[in-house]
Amino acid sequence: MDESTLHNHIYQRSADLNIGGGNRLVVGPGDDCAVYQTPSGDTTLITVDQLVEGRHFESGTDLNLIARKAIARSVSDIAAMGGVPSWSLGTGVLPKDCKQANELFDAMHKWATHWNCPLIGGDIASHSQSDHPLTLTVTVGGTMLENASPILRSGAQAGDELYLTGQVGGSFESGWHLLFEPRLSAGQWAAAEGVHAMMDISDGLGRDAHRIAQASGLIIEIDASKLPISHLCSDWKQAVSEGEDYELLMCIAPETQIPSMDPPLQGPIGRCRACEPNEAPGAIIFDPHGHHHDASRMGWDH
Repeated sequence: MDESTLHNHIYQRSADLNIGGGNRLVVGPGDDCAVYQTPSGDTTLITVDQLVEGRHFESGTDLNLIARKAIARSVSDIAAMGGVPSWSLGTGVLPKDCKQANELFDAMHKWATHWNCPLIGGDIASHSQSDHPLTLTVTVGGTMLENASPILRSGAQAGDELYLTGQVGGSFESGWHLLFEPRLSAGQWAAAEGVHAMMDISDGLGRDAHRIAQASGLIIEIDASKLPISHLCSDWKQAVSEGEDYELLMCIAPETQIPSMDPPLQGPIGRCRACEPNEAPGAIIFDPHGHHHDASRMGWDH
């Protein structure tokens, strides 16, 4: 079973959560974070992500960078909702007789504090063999700034223009997948401005744009000639498929004033439009020759 099929099963099975139907769960599975409303009316964001040796980082990677990525992946999900990180929980499954457990925890503690989501608990277990992969799981909770609402994948509207917070592609070759900076300030600007839809690009721009299009029930059209592509990529197809970019993809109303920020928003790289009769929602990429390509399979499928 591929990841997309499993996701669809999870979304269907989660229908009995009765989201928004009298309980305090506002957003369930299918977005960058779950959204829960506390009895006092505050909005809480909750996300969880894992990091697996051999999948998300190579054996022998510096422990400080492993810890940084473990925390940053979940912080990036908070950014994708326009939120502010506030706490974290961490679990680790360590190789048998791991000699660097203390150093790993110290590094995770450091990076969690760096992004203002201190580690407040967790759990530790060990593999039965020393050659089994290190696996870390980090849960991060967050809040929204005053008068701001979480930005969902499902809010894109026909006419919206697409923007990115940075370039795509080349993340593994450049080491960016270990060094990326979660785009918290850009996400918070988007929430304050009322940007319609947003998510962080971890599985590839093509596949993730398709997810926004499906959630919003429209067509996303991307112009490959306008993409900010890493110089380490041979072409646009590689750039939109590699993943691990951790930039934010935003669907912004065309009349919105785009501010100066660091790094500057890149775009518009495309637009959203309504589906034609008998046309299923999804993302399309137009190459420099005007040919269109289905973006749904351009990216990682775990």
